[in-house]
Amino acid sequence: MTVGDIIRTHAERLAEATEERLRQRQRELAEQSSSANPPDVRIRAWEKVHALRMPDDAAHPVLDVIAHCTGLALEQIHAERRARLALRIKRSADQHSNGLAGSTASDAEADAQIP
Repeated sequence: MTVGDIIRTHAERLAEATEERLRQRQRELAEQSSSANPPDVRIRAWEKVHALRMPDDAAHPVLDVIAHCTGLALEQIHAERRARLALRIKRSADQHSNGLAGSTASDAEADAQIP
């Protein structure tokens, strides 16, 4: 093996890696607009491609961009945004109620130890 072979082989490996990254990006772009995918999958694909999270603000201008890139209607984007917000609220309420239940039990145990 000559130095030229090593360099060419390295260059070929770099080119192959670049091509694979390009194919992966093309797959991700196709996933974000595929009508076979439901809106939540398309939006998550958009978020992954752009390394951004869909904003909570209903009036945020990027929601139009998300709709365009995913092929969804703006109302579908808003519906997913509302569903995510409802899920976060539910999780927060669950965590809060679990935290209160734990502190209530601890308070009762502390009261029982007082002579």
